[in-house]
Amino acid sequence: MAFIESIISTANDFLWSGVLIIALIGLGLYFTIRTGFVQFRNFPDMLKVVFDKRMIQASGKKGTSSFQAFAISAASRVGTGNLAGVASAVALGGPGAVFWMWLIALLGAASGFVESTLAQVYKVPERTQYRGGPAYYMEKGLNNRVLAVIFAITITFTYGLVFNSVQSNTISLAFAGQYDVDAGLIAAILVVLTAVVIFGGLRSIANVTQIIIPVVAILYIGIALLVLLVNITQVPEMISLIVANAFGIREVAGGGFGAAIMMGIKRGLFSNEAGMGSAPNAAATAEVSHPVKQGLIQALGVFFDTILICSATAFIIIAAGGYAGSEADGIQLTQSAFNIHLGDWAGGFIAFAIFLFAYSSILGNYYYGESNIAYVRQSSLALFIYRIAVLLMVVFGAIATFDLVWALADLTMAIMALINLYAITRLFRIVKPVLEDYRRQRKAGKDPVFYRDILENQEGIVYWGREHSGEKDIE
Repeated sequence: MAFIESIISTANDFLWSGVLIIALIGLGLYFTIRTGFVQFRNFPDMLKVVFDKRMIQASGKKGTSSFQAFAISAASRVGTGNLAGVASAVALGGPGAVFWMWLIALLGAASGFVESTLAQVYKVPERTQYRGGPAYYMEKGLNNRVLAVIFAITITFTYGLVFNSVQSNTISLAFAGQYDVDAGLIAAILVVLTAVVIFGGLRSIANVTQIIIPVVAILYIGIALLVLLVNITQVPEMISLIVANAFGIREVAGGGFGAAIMMGIKRGLFSNEAGMGSAPNAAATAEVSHPVKQGLIQALGVFFDTILICSATAFIIIAAGGYAGSEADGIQLTQSAFNIHLGDWAGGFIAFAIFLFAYSSILGNYYYGESNIAYVRQSSLALFIYRIAVLLMVVFGAIATFDLVWALADLTMAIMALINLYAITRLFRIVKPVLEDYRRQRKAGKDPVFYRDILENQEGIVYWGREHSGEKDIE
């Protein structure tokens, strides 16, 4: 096991010390400029679209509602990354890591917009729903079936298996630290709860996550804001500490500068998934009148995840102190910080919150794998085997070590992100005119409706013809 961990660590050092950091920041900046700063300029549109009652209530003829698609992707975003991931970033990279989490979110929102807009453009209508995501736009947009299959296999392994082991590991640590609950019992409970939902299908996932995410997120954010209000006088000092540690001379000289960047970007990407190629799988399922609408919703999800929830967690941990050199693993450090601020009951609340956050993430992660298995091959046997493998990895994560499951997550996440970033960079030529079409219609006071004939190159786009206009009247 030690040998395997050593190989994984070496691979992570190579990928994360330069390659992926340059790609994420560089392409995030590129997409930001080329889209005319879409994540800032069109921020009001994000709020308008996500809170449009027609989009919340409508489920369309084939797909989930736009709000449900947002909930599925949020189910994967809002989870261990916000509570355990932030804690490990601060513990290992110092307060400066938070700054780099902010940067990757602000720039990454543009990458998230691009990939989710592409997912909508290249989505495929089926009898009861839509399918889509990176594998689809790689094959149909890039005409590269081999790359598409490689990505489909990678995301299935990363999300359905590895990331779900991270979720169950975090739940196990939270309850072991707070209540001394046996990991085997946690594994058994999670297996039963997960099996009930994943064998119920996509709509079951959408219905469960649509209820869980808003309620738990509001509860967590409410308590986090309460802690921040109590410590409001420390907030300016904490922001100053974060910025100083992100660029401080002492950190550069001591090697902490590199650790802050690496941990901030690693955990920021794990949490908000911008550009990784996961959220587009959920974005493609939505029934919308224009691809840009879903792209904006997914960009909003990046802000919601990192700027709001991750920041609240980071401030609470920094205000509590004691994070440097702490032996607590991830979520236990967050529990300790809440206990310091609010008393012992707070650690119990965090255990409850992380259970629901991580459980909903397991459901969202599972769907990404299911969607990509369906892409590679329509097989009830393959789907059944995948579901069993998901349950086995949930068990593995609950009993495995913290370092092993996170190292595996970092490695598979890096590989997946590099493949997707290559694809969306090549396909940005499609996103640009689609965004211009949306802005042109909005400027004219219209509710934007998209048709593929506005594009010079329509190859691979099987939806969005004039014949589909009746399916978009819910908007």
